[in-house]
Amino acid sequence: MSRARKGAAGGGSWLKWIFLLPILAFLAVQLYFFLQICWWIEHNPSSTAFMREQLSALRESNPNAALQQSWVPYARISTNLKRAIIASEDANFSEHEGVDWEALQKAYEKNNKKRKVVSGGSTITQQLAKNLFLSGSRSYLRKGQELIITYMLERMMDKERIFEIYLNVVEFGSGIFGAEAAARHYYGIGAAGLGASQAAKLAVMLPNPRFFDKHRDSGYLARRTGVILRRMGSAELP
Repeated sequence: MSRARKGAAGGGSWLKWIFLLPILAFLAVQLYFFLQICWWIEHNPSSTAFMREQLSALRESNPNAALQQSWVPYARISTNLKRAIIASEDANFSEHEGVDWEALQKAYEKNNKKRKVVSGGSTITQQLAKNLFLSGSRSYLRKGQELIITYMLERMMDKERIFEIYLNVVEFGSGIFGAEAAARHYYGIGAAGLGASQAAKLAVMLPNPRFFDKHRDSGYLARRTGVILRRMGSAELP
């Protein structure tokens, strides 16, 4: 074989790896996510990507900052809070397969109108996927990865386990994560003892918990809490 042909063959080999390496890296990342999800079927996450991101941000101003989070089993979380969060965040949680396509379509139209990502249309499973593995940034690329993780969660876990993890890792305020820490931070009681009004208020805070932690007497918070209280009775639990 001539030197020219050898050079062409070598160049083709490098070109092949240029295309293959990103694909292999992508698959390796997906395998990591999948194996981690399989582990969490029976074991509780000690932290999430979002929790670690928030702790890092808190420690920029206070090196000794720590998160407040205490895991409690599903049965020891108030049914009021479960119903309130489903009523507020994802009314079809028990029925869909992880994605509410109608909500996603509405979010897509809203984002196109605003010419930026301002709404995600995320279900509880999608929010959990983001919290467990992804950053807080908004982009369609990140949304695509979120959907892949959502699919894995729904296939590997039942709805109760997905909801149990969500209830224990979702952010309720600055450095406040999970139902138990939220109940103690706002009301001085355990998650099992939350009343209907208390639970409804916590659920309403979820889209912007750090803001509402500082504005607990917000008129919007009071009005929306009343709406969720009326919806809680029809919320279907997993």
